[in-house]
Amino acid sequence: MNKWVTQPDITHGGMTVSHISLLCHREEYRTTVRTCSKAFLKLGLKRYHSVCILGFNSPEWFISDLAAIHAGGFAAGIYTTNSPEACYYCAENSRANIIVVEDQKQLDKILQIRERLPELKAIIQYTGTPPDTPGIYSWDDVMKMGREESDERLEQVLRTIAINECCTLVYTSGTMGNPKAVMLSHDNLTWSAHVVGEYLHLVPGSGESLVSFLPLSHVAAQSVDIHLALFEAGTVYFADKDALKGSLVNTLQEVRPTRFLGVPRVWEKIYEKMTRIGSQNGSIKRSIATWAKGHGLQHNLDKIKGIDSNSLGYSLASLLVFSKIKKALGLDRCKTFLNGAAPLSIEIKKYFLSLDILLCDAYGMSETTAGHTVSRDDIFRLTSAGKSLPGTKTKIYNPGQDQQGEVCMWGRHIFMGYLNNELNTSESLDEEGWLHSGDIGQLDEEGFLYITGRIKELLITAGGENIPPVIIEDVIKNELPFLSNVTLIGDQRKFLSVLLTFKTNINMETGEALDEVTSEVKDWLTSLGSKASTVSQILEENSEKVMAAIQQGIDRANTKAISNAQKVQKYTILPKDFSIPSGELGPTLKLKRSFITAKYSDIIESFYQST
Repeated sequence: MNKWVTQPDITHGGMTVSHISLLCHREEYRTTVRTCSKAFLKLGLKRYHSVCILGFNSPEWFISDLAAIHAGGFAAGIYTTNSPEACYYCAENSRANIIVVEDQKQLDKILQIRERLPELKAIIQYTGTPPDTPGIYSWDDVMKMGREESDERLEQVLRTIAINECCTLVYTSGTMGNPKAVMLSHDNLTWSAHVVGEYLHLVPGSGESLVSFLPLSHVAAQSVDIHLALFEAGTVYFADKDALKGSLVNTLQEVRPTRFLGVPRVWEKIYEKMTRIGSQNGSIKRSIATWAKGHGLQHNLDKIKGIDSNSLGYSLASLLVFSKIKKALGLDRCKTFLNGAAPLSIEIKKYFLSLDILLCDAYGMSETTAGHTVSRDDIFRLTSAGKSLPGTKTKIYNPGQDQQGEVCMWGRHIFMGYLNNELNTSESLDEEGWLHSGDIGQLDEEGFLYITGRIKELLITAGGENIPPVIIEDVIKNELPFLSNVTLIGDQRKFLSVLLTFKTNINMETGEALDEVTSEVKDWLTSLGSKASTVSQILEENSEKVMAAIQQGIDRANTKAISNAQKVQKYTILPKDFSIPSGELGPTLKLKRSFITAKYSDIIESFYQST
C-alpha cells in the first residue's frame, strides 16, 4: 500500500487510453495531490469553499478532487453538459474559489459568468493552451506553483481536518428545479469505500482494474473510480469522452477490467448490438448460440435458487461460446458486473444471464454515498436490488397492505445534509438519522430489497389509481424492441398514453440524436414493406402496417396490465429521439420527466382534448 505510482499512457491498436496505476508507488500519487493542494492554497482556496471541476474523466479530475479535500475545501463536480447558468448556480452556491476546466469549450462557459462570481480567484485549464489572461492558469502552471511552495501551510490545514467534516459536494442532477448540494464527509467516503470493497471481496494490491467513463460529477463514479480504487490499490483507466456515444466497447477490449459498473443504457446498448449481430449470423451459428444461451440461462437460474447444475452442456457452452463473447466485449477478466443509477429490465438481465454474465444491481443515492444495497453472485434475486451493505439498515416506512412503502436507509454512509438548505434536509433526514429516499419498495423475509417505483414519479390517474410508470414502459419496450424511449403519461388524466421514440443514430460530436434510424429499425421497417430510413420519413409515410405493428405491440403489453387503469390507450411517435443535449435525458441517461411533459405539452394535451 505504500508503493504506488502514476504510470504513462498506454497505446494499443492505434488508440490511447490514459490511466493511473495506484499499485506501484503511492508516494508519487500522494505527492502530486499535495503539490496541487499547495497551489490551490496559494491561489486563494479558503476553508469550506469549493473547487469546482468541469471536465471529462481524467487524472487531473482525480488530482483536483483530492487536492481540494487536502487543502480543507470542498470538491464539487459540475456536469460537462451543464449550461453556463447551471454552472453559475453550482459555483455560486458552493462559494467556489477555484474552477478547474477541461478545455476551451468548458472555459467559455465560465468566462460568461466569471464577473458574477465574486469569490472566484482562479480558473485552471488542464488540456490545451489557456488564454494569456490574468487569473487563468494551465495545469503545468499550477503544478509548478505548488512545487515552489513549502509544506508548512498545507500541514497546518491537514492537522485541523476532522473525519466528520464535509469534504465533497455532489450536486443532484436537478430534474426538478435547481440541484441540491449533497454534503458528504470524509467518513462517508472512506467508510463506504472500505465496506463496498470488503463486500465485493476486493483484495488490495491484487491487480484490480477499472474503466472510468461515467460522469465523475455523479456520486457512483466518484465513489468507485476515485475512492474505491484508492482503497484497493487498483488501476484506473480513462475512457474516451465519446464512451457513452459508442466507443466504450473499444476501451473495454483494450483494458479488460476486473470490475465494471454500467448504467442501464450502457447494458441496453451492448444488448442491442449483440442481438443485431446475432440476427445476421448464419443458421448454424444461430443454432449454436440458442443452444448455449439455453444452458447458460438454466445454469444461472438454478444457481440463484441454490441448485448446483454444472452440467456438461453448460461447461461446453462456457468453453465454446461464453468465453469468446466475454473476450469480444473486453469482459473476460471481469469478476463483478454491476448495474447502477436505475433499474434494468428483467428481459435484458435474463439475456445477459444466458451469456453467463450476472448483472448485479446496486441501489443507492447521492445521499447514501452511492451504494446502500448491492447484489453479488451469492446474494442475488433477479428482480431485487440486493441486500443492505454490512453496517447499514433498511426499513419500509408506512407500508400498505401489499407491504410496499417508502424505502428508508440508515448508516455511516448517510450524508450530512444539503448545503444551505435546512428545509430539504429536515424533509429527507428524520430525527433518528433515517434517510427517506422517496422510492417505493418492499423487503422480503430474507432481507432482499425490491424497488417498485418512486413517489414523485407515480402517476395518479383521475380515478385515483397509483401507476408506477417504469414497469409499463419496460413492458412496451420489450414488445417493441426498435423503440429507444417510452414515456408514460397519465397523471391526473382519465387514461394512460405514451410518447414513443425510435432508435436513431447519434451525432458523435454533439451527442444529439439524428433523424436516421438504426439498421435494426430499418430491417424492421423493410419487413413491413416500408422504405423509410428516417423518423421524418416514417411520420410522412404514415404506413398503415407500421402503425398497426406498433399498436399490436401496445396491445400485447396491455394484456400484461394488472388493471384496466394501467392499459395504454393512445400513443404518438415523437420526431426525434431523446438525448442529453436536447434536454430529455440527465447526465446518467435517466428520463427527465418534468422536462419531457413540459416540452411536449401540446402533444400530450391533444391526447385528451376529445375525451
